[in-house]
Amino acid sequence: MRIAILSDTHGSLDAFNKALQVAKPYDYIIHAGDILYHGPRNPLPAGYNPQELAKAINSIDMPFIAAAGNCDAPIDQVMLAIPIQSPYALLVLEKYKIMVTHGHETTEDELILLAKKWRIDIIITGHTHVKNLVKKQGLILLNPGSCALPKDDIPSMAVFEDSYISLLDIETGNIIKSIAL
Repeated sequence: MRIAILSDTHGSLDAFNKALQVAKPYDYIIHAGDILYHGPRNPLPAGYNPQELAKAINSIDMPFIAAAGNCDAPIDQVMLAIPIQSPYALLVLEKYKIMVTHGHETTEDELILLAKKWRIDIIITGHTHVKNLVKKQGLILLNPGSCALPKDDIPSMAVFEDSYISLLDIETGNIIKSIAL
């Protein structure tokens, strides 16, 4: 099983396509929110085309799991055939329990408490546009960064495969960091 993990595409069809090209082959896609709209505090990302991005997402023929971001609005849900209005998505894949949330309404400590209560193994967030991959209190905390508007200058995404999670630079395909579960 190979999972492509994205966040904060903000309507960039180019960044979305580049990330999925780097992740190939994959069996699932997880998106931690801010899918179509760039947001009033962000510049327009290169390749900004929310209508075409919606079409591209709708044409994907595999599981696509997403949590709502602070820039995801009800009109975005009208455009997408996947549910994006829930603040949390919970998945059980093989032996791992995964919680996905954008992370704009909850602190890391609150998420950790919730994850411990629900016996979660991996917490995936977005929102900050800064990649992060760490083990903390027996959990894996992952923010794949932003493939469209990175605040740390490297457009990124993550891949989960064979008990490893890796952060990838979508420009080069190089592994930035990897961690074993």
